[in-house]
Amino acid sequence: MLIARLVIGLLLFSAIVCFALSIATGQVRWRRMGIVIMKWTLIAGLAFFAVLILERLALLL
Repeated sequence: MLIARLVIGLLLFSAIVCFALSIATGQVRWRRMGIVIMKWTLIAGLAFFAVLILERLALLL
């Protein structure tokens, strides 16, 4: 659980850094990269919660 939180936290931090660089430099490349990182962060978060839900369901059966 700690590793998943760390990965999601680092992904969020890197997306924020990319958005800040986009604002600072005005380059579209950084904004695009921030959006891609944010997308993968959401996917990782949803996968993490899906695993937790499946683990709870397995205990009920």
